[in-house]
Amino acid sequence: MSSAMITPAGGAREALEHEEKKSLEAREFGFWIYLMTDAVLFALLFATYAVLAGNFADGPTSKELFDLGHVAGETALLLLSSLTFGFATLAMGEDRAGRVIQWLALTLVLGVCFLAMEMVEFYGMIEKGAGPDVSGFLSAFFALVGTHGLHVAFGAIGICVMIGQVMVKGLTLPVRSRLIRLGLFWHFLDIVWIGIFSVVYLPGVM
Repeated sequence: MSSAMITPAGGAREALEHEEKKSLEAREFGFWIYLMTDAVLFALLFATYAVLAGNFADGPTSKELFDLGHVAGETALLLLSSLTFGFATLAMGEDRAGRVIQWLALTLVLGVCFLAMEMVEFYGMIEKGAGPDVSGFLSAFFALVGTHGLHVAFGAIGICVMIGQVMVKGLTLPVRSRLIRLGLFWHFLDIVWIGIFSVVYLPGVM
């Protein structure tokens, strides 16, 4: 009698787990579609910048505005944050929730520091009279770099949410899936920033 009662319960549990996995797979597929649309968005912004990069009008040029040392600091922070997020993912694979939280917190600090440096850069440019309304070059610059910064801000909010979920729920299957998707998003932003550094800043100071 007891085995007859356990079997249906076990079957129901397996069915629920199967449905949960199917749901997570669908969400992961939807996330990849979103990531591709984001890639298209940044491709358009890069193309716009490439067209307008030399349109300085009567405003300052990129050589006058860009500080390669400052940008190198931003780049180091973002690349380090990608590394720490990778360590968080490895800790998740080892089922160490505490380590995951620690690495995510460090990633968050690095991301916030990157945003702070970017805000300092924007503020300094606007103080010099180099706002986005001055020339086509500056409009394209603020659109591209600002959109990336906005994505980093949303990613930082996502890290805060994931820290809370790991603390409250633990490393459940849905939490792991969300963490992996957030990691892909964060690494994608690193790739975009490398493109910005290579296409915007380096040619701008040369």
